[in-house]
Amino acid sequence: GAYASTKFALEGLSDTLRMELYSSGIKVVLIEPGPITSNIRQNAIPHFERWIDWKNSARAEKYAALRHRLYESRGPDRFELPASAVTAKLIHAIESPRPRARYYVTTPTYLAGLLRRVLSTRMLDYMVSRG
Repeated sequence: GAYASTKFALEGLSDTLRMELYSSGIKVVLIEPGPITSNIRQNAIPHFERWIDWKNSARAEKYAALRHRLYESRGPDRFELPASAVTAKLIHAIESPRPRARYYVTTPTYLAGLLRRVLSTRMLDYMVSRG
């Protein structure tokens, strides 16, 4: 939740800046990468261990599943792309005379963008919570 909230904050800031800077000639673009090869899981472990008392949490079962994802390497996610995929979108946006407001990079981001447009919030929440 904390990680996702930072992404929503960036989305809100980008949308606001795009409107505020509309007449300035400055184009504000949001790159939505999705699963990109990185060390995010390894980097999250010390913070998880320091700040989360998962054994005593009412959500211990959910944290156990998260621990499994953090500690057990399963190789790359099937939808994961290298960082160069983000770079390619960034270059495309920079070179475009009329860049789009959002650029999706991976299949999950394209799918999420589509589902947000066609499903109700309740239905989308249900689908995401079911995994």
